[in-house]
Amino acid sequence: MELEYETADVFTTTRFGGNPLAVVHGAEALDGQRMQAIAREFNLSETVFVLPSGVADARLRIFTPGQEVPFAGHPNVGTAVLLARRMPGAPAMLRLEQEAGLVTAWISRNAAGTPTAAEIEAPLPLQLGANLDPAEVALCAGLPPGAIHMNGHPPIEAGCGLPFAIAEVEDVATLATATPDTAAFRRHLSRTGALLLHAPLGLGRRRVRMFSPLDGIGEDPATGSANCALAGLLLAVAGGSVLNLEVEQGIEMGRPSLLHLAARRDADGAIRVRVGGGVVPVARGTIWV
Repeated sequence: MELEYETADVFTTTRFGGNPLAVVHGAEALDGQRMQAIAREFNLSETVFVLPSGVADARLRIFTPGQEVPFAGHPNVGTAVLLARRMPGAPAMLRLEQEAGLVTAWISRNAAGTPTAAEIEAPLPLQLGANLDPAEVALCAGLPPGAIHMNGHPPIEAGCGLPFAIAEVEDVATLATATPDTAAFRRHLSRTGALLLHAPLGLGRRRVRMFSPLDGIGEDPATGSANCALAGLLLAVAGGSVLNLEVEQGIEMGRPSLLHLAARRDADGAIRVRVGGGVVPVARGTIWV
């Protein structure tokens, strides 16, 4: 069987920056085991398999090298742009079905009408979990025990469809020294398996790093779902009704990424988050399965 695939760099306007993504089209004949094997072969942070949907424009199954996940940010943003480039009629919006629910993607185009960026809303509102021990989180990040900053918020589990451990450090210099300790992750962060560290850059701006060594992702260059959780958490801490955030990620990896986030508090008190950014197609080809 031959299947078409494309790759793209997500949360960037420059090829070979951002977070690489593989998208396999027409994957309805594949079972989950074969999809997982293909994701391991691509060995990117996520690989998306596009399937027909009866309730949306497409159904997505999203795999890391180690497991299927119910939602992830950069796969939705990247796949939305790649699908919009293939569709007639210049759609301004796509609906994407996945395990976590329906995700709406709004498409941006350049002057020539070519899709170049997308914004999505996370499928679930912010969900806060347990506070975490700062010394244990520091150990997971290879940092000194006092490196985790407690003034903004304690280390905490949070997610908008996919949970992460989130912790703040004092500055970008401290952030740059973080090195994930896989054994410590197994002992202290096995429930989420993923840690987002963030540091302030200025008003409305953060730099982050995301580690997920238990899932075969030592460090991720751009993580939409984790940054959705971060933006929602910062709004929950600050109060108010809206929060706009610009996030840099992937700097230390040499794959600079830029994510734009908007969190809002709805009338029912739930916090919902949108994330968007640029998408640059890189390659297309055929995979034999």
